[in-house]
Amino acid sequence: MPQDFSFDVVSEFDRQELVNAIDQTMREVGTRYDLKDTGSTIELEGNILKVHSASDMSLKAVGDVLLGKVVRRGLSPKVLDFGKVEDATKGTVRQTITLQKGLSSELAKEISKAVRDELPKLKTQIQGDAVRITGRAKDELQSAMRVLRQAEEDRKWTVPLQFTNYR
Repeated sequence: MPQDFSFDVVSEFDRQELVNAIDQTMREVGTRYDLKDTGSTIELEGNILKVHSASDMSLKAVGDVLLGKVVRRGLSPKVLDFGKVEDATKGTVRQTITLQKGLSSELAKEISKAVRDELPKLKTQIQGDAVRITGRAKDELQSAMRVLRQAEEDRKWTVPLQFTNYR
């Protein structure tokens, strides 16, 4: 039996689920009466979604449908960072949505500090865009998960947290 137990705090999303949510959104946009003839499109390029539509109202409707499909597919709505609406050619509008993935160095430091303040027996280690938390007892690690869930709600972090490699 290992002496120390650990888990990683990460911020990731299942890309295939996102692709499925985009496909479902485009299918619904094509069949909904109010959105059918708006020429709305969603393009996925790397970590950016580009949404085009005929008007602000239809763009907001497409964004709402996308958000609903993302949540229904089990992804956090925090994954989507909606940018500002811009004017495009021929009187259309577009919006860029950035996909949030990974922990920034500032957020990793904040996570590390939150765990150390509440549970001083645990060790934290920042590893790129993840934070590894190590301790002698599994109960302490589960307490750290509760502390981080509470901190995520209280501090309104902009990325969803997941706990992986629990050993």
